[in-house]
Amino acid sequence: MTTIKGVLFDFSGTLMRIESAESWLRAALDASGTDLDDAEIRRLAAALERAGALPGGSSPAELPGELADMWEIRDRDAAHHRALYTGLARQVPLPIPELYDALYERSMAADAWTPYPDAAEVLAQLHGRGIRIGVLSNIGWDLRPVLRAHGLDRHIDRFVLSYEHGVQKPDPKIFALACDALGLAPSDVLMVGDDRTADGAATALGCAYLPVDHLPAERRPDGLRPVLGLVGTAGQSADEERRTSHS
Repeated sequence: MTTIKGVLFDFSGTLMRIESAESWLRAALDASGTDLDDAEIRRLAAALERAGALPGGSSPAELPGELADMWEIRDRDAAHHRALYTGLARQVPLPIPELYDALYERSMAADAWTPYPDAAEVLAQLHGRGIRIGVLSNIGWDLRPVLRAHGLDRHIDRFVLSYEHGVQKPDPKIFALACDALGLAPSDVLMVGDDRTADGAATALGCAYLPVDHLPAERRPDGLRPVLGLVGTAGQSADEERRTSHS
């Protein structure tokens, strides 16, 4: 049986969840000193959500033609990422133009993100077992400060972020980069993520894959915990670890 010696976690929808579109808009309005009544905030938030303007949120209900090409490469470059998401937000008329950049800045703030309830426990247990841990994310900005603010970075050995390498999942190259960063062969690595197309592509390289559901944090209290049943201590398979613990 193959021994899993390392685990790669996706970020958004896997380890952490972005806030709701309404919370996101309210924070940007507060940051810009803009007052709107509650009904208008709810209306604009719903329109922004339909536009797919919240990074880590819903995909656009209808992608504008002029942004279609950028959508496909949005996570390969920080400038593309910002241009794409501010461009999507601009499909919705807002009271002041400064709000579009304020919204994008908010999406990178630690307060905009909530860890899934079992994330800290799972990372800590894996770390304690000697398992190598990486974060492999399609993203256009540096997520390290967000994980640091929530106390999750202490258990993570390596970060492989698409915009830093100019390549994004499901390209096998980024999985190879991540396995190399952990110092492990793909057959020794488990990929965990909510996107069965992008994250699941790790299997083409020889990694194992565990899907999780992209749900609000409060609705997925233990989606990461199955990882612990698949991963033993370094140098042991999960079956071997169970036999040892019961001997």
